[in-house]
Amino acid sequence: QVQLVESGGGLVQAGGSLRLSCVASGSIFSINAMGWYRQAPGKQRELVAAITSGGSTNYADSVKGRFTVSRDSAKKTAYLQMNSLKPEDTAAYYCDADLKFTSWGRPYHYWGQGTQVTVSS
Repeated sequence: QVQLVESGGGLVQAGGSLRLSCVASGSIFSINAMGWYRQAPGKQRELVAAITSGGSTNYADSVKGRFTVSRDSAKKTAYLQMNSLKPEDTAAYYCDADLKFTSWGRPYHYWGQGTQVTVSS
């Protein structure tokens, strides 16, 4: 069974740091882009950061300079290092990835189940 599993969320004070991990498991041939999204109560899910298979990254303006996305392709894992956290960063954080199961097939998009990040003031 293919799945993405996030971990590393929790409660932290403003100014603190957390590191989220997203591990892809199953019979995966390769992983294209991986990304992190977040959704606060009553708000739409928004892109936080993404990283391509080649290592190119992009970030939401609200997290630039504070968050860093990275990946370890051998471990099929993406990370989101979050520093200088603010109360407005409070949300459920979701990982997504485009997974290929054969060298010739198209990628399929998957979501993780989410991990809660709560930043207290």
